[in-house]
Amino acid sequence: MQTDLIAQLTLMAPELLLGLGALALLMVGVFAGERASALVSGLAVLVMLAALALVVFCPADGKAFGDAIINDGFGRFMKVLTLIGSIVTLIMSMGFAKEEKFDRFEFPVLVVLATLGMLLMVSANNMLTLYLGLELQSLALYVLAAFNRDSVKSTEAGLKYFVLGALSSGMLLYGISLIYGFTGHIGFGEITAALKGGEPQLGLIFGLVFLLAGLAFKISAVPFHMWTPDVYEGAPTPVTAFLAAAPKMAAMALVVRVTMGAFGSVTHDWQQVIIFISIASMLLGAFAAIGQHNIKRLMAYSSISHMGYALVGLAAGTAVGVRGVAIYMLIYLVMTLGTFAFILAMRGKNGNLERIDDLAGLSRTNPVMATIMTIFLFSLAGIPPLAGFWAKWYVFLAAVQAGLYPLAVIGVVASVIGAFYYLRLIKLMWFDEPAGGFVPVTGSLRLVLGASGAFVLFYVLIGGPIATMAEAAAKSFF
Repeated sequence: MQTDLIAQLTLMAPELLLGLGALALLMVGVFAGERASALVSGLAVLVMLAALALVVFCPADGKAFGDAIINDGFGRFMKVLTLIGSIVTLIMSMGFAKEEKFDRFEFPVLVVLATLGMLLMVSANNMLTLYLGLELQSLALYVLAAFNRDSVKSTEAGLKYFVLGALSSGMLLYGISLIYGFTGHIGFGEITAALKGGEPQLGLIFGLVFLLAGLAFKISAVPFHMWTPDVYEGAPTPVTAFLAAAPKMAAMALVVRVTMGAFGSVTHDWQQVIIFISIASMLLGAFAAIGQHNIKRLMAYSSISHMGYALVGLAAGTAVGVRGVAIYMLIYLVMTLGTFAFILAMRGKNGNLERIDDLAGLSRTNPVMATIMTIFLFSLAGIPPLAGFWAKWYVFLAAVQAGLYPLAVIGVVASVIGAFYYLRLIKLMWFDEPAGGFVPVTGSLRLVLGASGAFVLFYVLIGGPIATMAEAAAKSFF
C-alpha cells in the first residue's frame, strides 16, 4: 500500500513541487515584505525549472489516484510547452513590473499556482480533475488580469474575464452533469467503454456540446471569444503575454484529451462542433484584426485565428491530426513569446507604447528589432520557409488526409486574408516615417527575441526531430 502511494506521488512529482513551491514562496514573500518581489520571482522561476526538469528527465507513465491522473507521452509534451511558456513570461515580466510599479511578490506566486492548474488539466483523466485543474488555473488568471490595481482598464479586464469565465464554468459543469447522467461515469476510460455499446443518446450529445463550449472559452475560440480582445488590451502586458502562451497550451491539451480520449469512439458527433468552431475562429480572427489600432487587441484576434488553425488538425480525428496540433502549439508558443517580448520592449521615454502607429519607421531607429519582428510577422502569416508555414502545413495535411477538403481550403483562404494585417505592420516598420525610437531593450527581452527569432527562422533545420517527438506524443491516443 505504501509503495503504491509513493508510486502515485512520483507520477505527480512536478505538480507536488509546484504546489509546495507556491506555499513556500508565499511565506517568503510575507516575511520578506514588499521588497521581496525580485527574490520571489527568481525563486518561482527556479521552482518551475525544477518541475520542467522532472517532466523531461524523470518521465513516469501510468495512472494515479483511481485513474484520475494520467501521465503519457502527449501529457509530457504539452507540460513541457506549458512550463516553458510560464517560465519565459515570468522572466520577461520582471523588468516591466518594476517600471510600471506593480512588482509585488503575489504576482509570481499566482503564476506558479496557475501553472499548477495547467499541469493538472494536461494530466486530467476524469471530469473532476478536469474541472479542478481548470478552476485553479482560472481563479489565478482572474486575479492576474486585474493585478494592476491603479489601472481602471486592468480592473475592468479582470472583472470581464471573471464574469464570462463563471458563465463558461457553468456551461462546462452542466455538460459534465449530463455526461455523468447518461453514462454513469466521470472517468474518461469508463466513458469510452460506455460509448462503445452503440449509438450515443441525444442527452449525451448535448452534454458533449456544453462541455466543448466551456473548453472553447478557455482557448478563446469563436463564439466564446468575447473576452479575449478586452482582456488582452486591459491586462498588464506581461499578464497578456502569459494569457496568450501557457494557458492556451494546457487548454488545447485538455480539448484533445477529452475528444480523443473520452469521446474517441464517437468522433463523428464532436467532429462537426470542432469544424464549426475552427472555421468561425479562423474567419473572425482574419477579418476582425484588420481594423485594430492597438497591437495587443490585434494579437488577441491573431490568437483567436491561430486556435482555429490548431483545431483543423483536431477535426481530422486521426494520429496525424493530433501530431499536427502538437507541432502547431509548439510553434505558436515560440512565435507568441517572441512577439510579446517585442511588445514589452515597445517602451518610449514616457512609458509603454501599445499603438500600431508607434511602430512607424522602426527599421531606421532600431533595424535589429524591426528585422526580428518582421520574421515573427511573416511566420504568423504562414510564409514559407518560416516555422509558421510548417505549423499550418501539418494541420492542413491532416485535414486533407481525413477528406476534410472544404475545411483545408477555408483555412488557406483565412491565412491569405490574415496576412493583410501582418503585412501592414511590416509596411509601417519599413516604409513609413519614424514616429520616435524605443528606449534600450533589457537583457532578458533581448535573449527571448533572439532565441525565438532563431527558432522561427531556422525551424526547417530542426523540424524533423520535433515532428518525431510530436508523433510519439500523438500515439498516446492510438
